[in-house]
Amino acid sequence: MRKAVWIVSVLAVALAIGGYVFFSGERKAPIRYKSASIQRGAILSAVTATGSINPMTTVQVGSQVSGMIESLHADFNSSVTKGQVVARIDPFPYRAKRDQASANLSNAKAVLLKAKVDLAQRKRELDRVHSLLKQEFVSQAEVDAALTAHEGAMATLAVSEAAVKQAAAVLEAAELDLTYTVIRSPVDGTVISRMVEVGQRLSASFSIPTLFLIAEDLTQMQVDAAVSESDIGGMAIGKEATFTVDAYPGVQFQGRVRQVRNAPVSVQNVVTYDVVIGVENKDLRLKPGMTANVAIIVAHKDEVLKVPNAALRFMPPKSALTTRVSDQEVPTSRAKAEGRDDEPTSVKRVWTLNASGDPEPIPVQVGISDGNVTEIITDGLSEADEVIIGVEISRNGRKPDSLPPGFGSGQQRRPREKGM
Repeated sequence: MRKAVWIVSVLAVALAIGGYVFFSGERKAPIRYKSASIQRGAILSAVTATGSINPMTTVQVGSQVSGMIESLHADFNSSVTKGQVVARIDPFPYRAKRDQASANLSNAKAVLLKAKVDLAQRKRELDRVHSLLKQEFVSQAEVDAALTAHEGAMATLAVSEAAVKQAAAVLEAAELDLTYTVIRSPVDGTVISRMVEVGQRLSASFSIPTLFLIAEDLTQMQVDAAVSESDIGGMAIGKEATFTVDAYPGVQFQGRVRQVRNAPVSVQNVVTYDVVIGVENKDLRLKPGMTANVAIIVAHKDEVLKVPNAALRFMPPKSALTTRVSDQEVPTSRAKAEGRDDEPTSVKRVWTLNASGDPEPIPVQVGISDGNVTEIITDGLSEADEVIIGVEISRNGRKPDSLPPGFGSGQQRRPREKGM
């Protein structure tokens, strides 16, 4: 009897000690992970940028002469043809200069005619003294004087001829200035902007003032997008591009890269390059100067494995790691089989839950990304497999020890059983 009581007492003490240790000792709380399924589908890798919409060809119509605007024959949105009169400058000052230049030319021609008559008279006098010299009726001095007078008449004739040419050039310039008082459109197009009013005074002394801005063809537009230097390497002529404008929410416009300009644009030490995207605008919905949010498609792949980017950023807490994780070589059999040896890929890892419920690293090669999901190339995973994208925060708001930043969101998953 005593032996039985002693045994019961020992068991009671052991249970009490075990209960105290169990309830009072430190327990390691289980970590609950969030995961997402690997999917197979298409990925579009695009470069985003902002730009402005402009006509492909824009012509500035200016004035080469100064004066007051007498009349305007075109306004905003006016359709004009090549050679059409769009404005007139007061022609009276230039008409007066033209008339004065014409009178000066007539005077120069009269002087030239008088010089020719004088030269003819000096020629007759020179011939007369030469004949009298043979008969010894005049002296050699008289012959020399007649020769000098003849040569002077020839020089006067040359000066008169030059004066006529000069007067003709002045008249031509005056007539040209008079012609410039009529402003004509140099191309067929549409007036985008008008910068002058009737009665406004123009001064063309140091620069040519602009009167109109004419777009040659508004059905063909271009987007001048500023692409950063880190993304310019993926740009090439012919790549597809889409863009949106605030005027038409939800509407995507299509275009293609027409030019990648080499001239850098540096603003506050930020270097960008101008990428020109050609766009059709047959319905004239796009207006010059609109701001465009551009996405230029750099790469496109169909039927590839893709995981959320959070899965590539995830790193489990140190307390959850049973062994030290080292860098592993990525098997490249699938990449070689698919002929992707020349594709730019890099080594990453994703994490899955093994049968024991612990995170297990799976090395992968990553390909293109659209900012949300990334292509992976690996033999260790397949479609519908689960990868860890984050750790669920406990109800008291505390995270597990050594939890790195950057875990994503997803549905809670339990460890998969063997053979599942």
